[in-house]
Amino acid sequence: MVICGIDPGLAIVGYGFVELVGNKYRVLDYGAILTDSKMKLPNRLEKIYRDLNQLIEKYNPEDIAFEELFFNKNVKTAINVSHARGVEVLCAKINNKEIFEYTPLQIKQAVVGYGRAEKRQVQEMVKIILNLNDIPKPDDVADALAVAITHGSSIKFKDNFRMK
Repeated sequence: MVICGIDPGLAIVGYGFVELVGNKYRVLDYGAILTDSKMKLPNRLEKIYRDLNQLIEKYNPEDIAFEELFFNKNVKTAINVSHARGVEVLCAKINNKEIFEYTPLQIKQAVVGYGRAEKRQVQEMVKIILNLNDIPKPDDVADALAVAITHGSSIKFKDNFRMK
């Protein structure tokens, strides 16, 4: 089964495509879709859609899993990132993919075994679980791979995490 993990964003969209066979993961691709803050919002959203659509067509994942958004203070940032996340979800839907979402707490629990793990611990476990030489950069990419791992470890319970 091929899984796509996405760390939603506007400036940086982290993505990771992994294949799960039994209980073993094989990395197919990972990286980031970057948009320039000098671009107009509609142009940034279009770039995200086009680039993500290309990746989905190339790797044809069965499921796409998103990290749930969490914002504390900056409303303007939250609104713009929400626009981008909407485009990312729409891209998955248009490609007829199953869509799931996980909270940061669920991701930390699945990857590290502790819901209050530090970011560095999650990154290190992503590197170990996926047998990578280095921790993927930027952080959004490691986060996307962690989302994919989380979904892989939740397959038998996936109906509980289907996006509502």
